[in-house]
Amino acid sequence: MNVGVLGGGQLGRMLALAGVPLGARFRFLEHRSPAPVDGLGEVVRAPYDDADALARFRDGLEVGTYEFENVPDASARALADAEIPVYPPPAALEFARDRKHEKDGFGALGIPTAPWRAVDDRASFDAAVEQLGLPAMLKTRRLGYDGKGQRLLRSPADLDAAWAALGDRPLVLEGFVEFSRELSIVGVRGRDGETAFYPLVENTHASGVLVRTDAPAPGCSPELQRTAERYAGAVMRYLDYVGVLALELFQVGDELWANEMAPRVHNSGHWTQNGAVTSQFENHMRAVMGLPLGSTEPVGHSVMLNLLGALPPAEAVLAEPMAHLHLYDKAPRPGRKIGHVNVCGPDREAVRDAARRIERTFPDGAGPA
Repeated sequence: MNVGVLGGGQLGRMLALAGVPLGARFRFLEHRSPAPVDGLGEVVRAPYDDADALARFRDGLEVGTYEFENVPDASARALADAEIPVYPPPAALEFARDRKHEKDGFGALGIPTAPWRAVDDRASFDAAVEQLGLPAMLKTRRLGYDGKGQRLLRSPADLDAAWAALGDRPLVLEGFVEFSRELSIVGVRGRDGETAFYPLVENTHASGVLVRTDAPAPGCSPELQRTAERYAGAVMRYLDYVGVLALELFQVGDELWANEMAPRVHNSGHWTQNGAVTSQFENHMRAVMGLPLGSTEPVGHSVMLNLLGALPPAEAVLAEPMAHLHLYDKAPRPGRKIGHVNVCGPDREAVRDAARRIERTFPDGAGPA
């Protein structure tokens, strides 16, 4: 099957590595050169909204997908208008890429979130602060990810600087949530409506960037898992979704509150490459190609460690028998995601001990402190 992917970053790379064994042939639309997908399929090197490039890109495709949610809606719709099935559907991009639309959608589906207000100008910003109180988080409605496009407001002294940094675009203000931990659930839905869910995982962030995922999340009750599946499933049914979807969650007491969703394979699901029967990347390709879904059962316990900005010595990581190194073929740059390590095994404490030893091999700034 000829598969077109909008975007050519590390997620596109890992989709191709999972899809080629299933018989997929890949074409990517990607403006960067070099790109992580180079060598894994044809690359149409152009901006995502270049009409001529889109026409070349879609020629001969049988299905389209995308590797991140900041590709233009119009590009995905151009494929659909050319009668090329696009999964997840373009409506999922529209739902997820604007935080106001996303939160309105969560509310309509009965999925709880932190209190929030839309912010369109300085007057509505000040009114939202008055209503929600401080601390609070000011976020751009569009294009923010990995801690970008947001400012934490701790006191009134922070307001002017935050507005100067972000106030030239539509925003949302979110009330501060006293949560016990950050969780996420990754699910997949096939063309026939079949759904499957991986276990809840616990995520650790630094400066808004994911640095570690523990899977399955320790101490999660079956009821908490069912709640997460119910929320993610409601979103997928509402959007007539096909493919992998991730839902980021705050645990507040015995409740789960939605933070945001990602209509794609997700960093908190990277552990599935070595720690589940079927990886999120293979299941996404199975779904968009119309194949039966694979098992989402975990194989023991896993810790995923992101590599940020610099790489540890490969021999030091791989000296751990339970470690699996995944590199993205990206040039090192401070704070940039350039790879990850999956540590997987049958015993949780042994996996955590190995992860701690691996962390000690990281250069400064390359992973969790």
